[in-house]
Amino acid sequence: MKEQETNSPTLHLQRQQLLLRMEYDYEKEEFRRQTEAMGVARKVKRGMCWYPVTAGRSYYNSLNQLAMEFTRTEDTDIEHNFEYGRPVCFFRQTLEGKIEYLKTQGTVSYADDTRMVVIMPGAGAILEVQGVERLGIQLYFDETSYRTMFEALEDTLRAKGNRLAELRDLLVGTGVPGFRQLYPVRFPWLNTTQEAAVNRVLCARDVAIVHGPPGTGKTTTLVEAIYETLHREPQVLVCAQSNTAVDWISEKLVDRGVNVLRIGNPTRVNDKMLSFTYERRFENHPSYPELWSIRKELRRLSGQSRRGTYAERESLRNRMSRLRDRATALEVQINTDLLDGAHVIASTLVSSNHRVLAGRRFGTLFIDEAAQALEAACWIAIRKADRVILAGDHCQLPPTIKCHEAARGGLERTLMEHVAERKPQAVSLLTVQYRMNEAIMRFSSQWFYRGRLEAAPEVRHRGILDWDTPITWVDTTGRDFKEQFVGETFGRINKDEADLLLQELERYIRRIGGGRILDERIDFGIISPYKAQVQYLRGRIKASAALRPYRDLLTVNTVDGFQGQERDVVFISLVRANDEGQIGFLQDLRRMNVAMTRARMKLVILGEAETLASHPFYRRLLEHIRETGG
Repeated sequence: MKEQETNSPTLHLQRQQLLLRMEYDYEKEEFRRQTEAMGVARKVKRGMCWYPVTAGRSYYNSLNQLAMEFTRTEDTDIEHNFEYGRPVCFFRQTLEGKIEYLKTQGTVSYADDTRMVVIMPGAGAILEVQGVERLGIQLYFDETSYRTMFEALEDTLRAKGNRLAELRDLLVGTGVPGFRQLYPVRFPWLNTTQEAAVNRVLCARDVAIVHGPPGTGKTTTLVEAIYETLHREPQVLVCAQSNTAVDWISEKLVDRGVNVLRIGNPTRVNDKMLSFTYERRFENHPSYPELWSIRKELRRLSGQSRRGTYAERESLRNRMSRLRDRATALEVQINTDLLDGAHVIASTLVSSNHRVLAGRRFGTLFIDEAAQALEAACWIAIRKADRVILAGDHCQLPPTIKCHEAARGGLERTLMEHVAERKPQAVSLLTVQYRMNEAIMRFSSQWFYRGRLEAAPEVRHRGILDWDTPITWVDTTGRDFKEQFVGETFGRINKDEADLLLQELERYIRRIGGGRILDERIDFGIISPYKAQVQYLRGRIKASAALRPYRDLLTVNTVDGFQGQERDVVFISLVRANDEGQIGFLQDLRRMNVAMTRARMKLVILGEAETLASHPFYRRLLEHIRETGG
């Protein structure tokens, strides 16, 4: 059955539907359980709730959506999960501590550390929320994203006699990807594997994969491929799973002078990013002032529509009808101008289903960080394209899946991984990395990339101190450090190991010299796979007088939070220490690959060798570090 499923696009996609339904049911039930059972304080700590919040002004934004601002002044240092497009609900907490949910639900338009803008369903919702004491905002179950993914899978299954059907049969069936014969384009500023990858993209008729291990310049290569494709096509669609990834590739394209239209609000908000958003471009269009004044007049007239004689009301309705027709015509004109004028339309995979893109087709779809995207999400965008370019690294972080059964059943396996394994002729592996000292890179290269990576000459021996060992393991065996379980979401904590990490960090800072660190802006990353350990480390750093001068050079986060980032020095706290040799979450070796490859010049790993060496990966890693003198 498995072999049949592998070769049959229909069976493959039906399996995807089944697994996605499992994830949907699990996440919905988990949301219901958390909503009913979890207190406000725990929800705030987990980043799924703001409490208390103050309701601010309400207004109509440039897209004629009713928006409302909310601010929070407490727990502002806790990272939250609110971002553009996510649904929210509102509640009030009674004096007795009971949570009462309001009827109103909204959608996040923008959120930073202290301020959130929510698109509200109507004036009644504004009235319900205004003036509520002890008001809170909580993430709501995201029905829309799932509905969009299910629709995309259904459309792909039903496709017949069109390009989507061809791409389906090729990507998840037995079809062979086609390539044109083109004279190679030379890119003297790229290395040979990057240049080959760009040319492979240009030659691909159906699909190409840019496989970019850590530090190999995957984004640089992808930007070049997009830029070069735009010499041959008027417009392309660029997507990624997360808003952050879309922002990153969009910013790099803007730096190359590409006209990008960003659908959805950026996560990293600055004037440069905002200037290419759909909303900002919409309100800067020459026809927008007329549209705005018509909408304002319509809102004024709608308040009078029930007054006066029948003839007066009929006259008013006719006038409003003419104004609405004019507003619709202006909106269509503005949208056409914006979309036709952009070289790149950039959005998340789910947002590629946005109403303004309805009916649009693209010669090429680029999906960045494709190894972190659910397959179903990729099909949302693929429906609009004639060919697909996937970029990422399936040896790094997989998609986030909450239902373990669905993950084990294959939902974690991405479209990029599937195509890379079954259509190797479509894959271009980037092999020269520009981030890490060779000793830091070597183990990752051997374990994940069959030893094919090489360090560029300029980084091969990079270091901070003379005679320093680039990679070190601080073994906590025999110190009687023990892990503690603190809950499903937060995982485990090992306070003794965290305290030791900070001692080692302070010692290394003294070796380098505080003045030099501040002058040269030497930065540090502190990583743990467990949220509880991250929060404990953040608290200890905040309270440390010795580390205060360097606080803006210290970043503490989970492995997921460090994806795509790099630091001069990285400390990793592995946490696990038990008599049974249980390593749990650390068995996801792709996460460890991400953690180890963030460091440019110095990597320090803390962990109990006795516990971790029960797994062949960590046993071999320990041997490698000892061989290199660490």
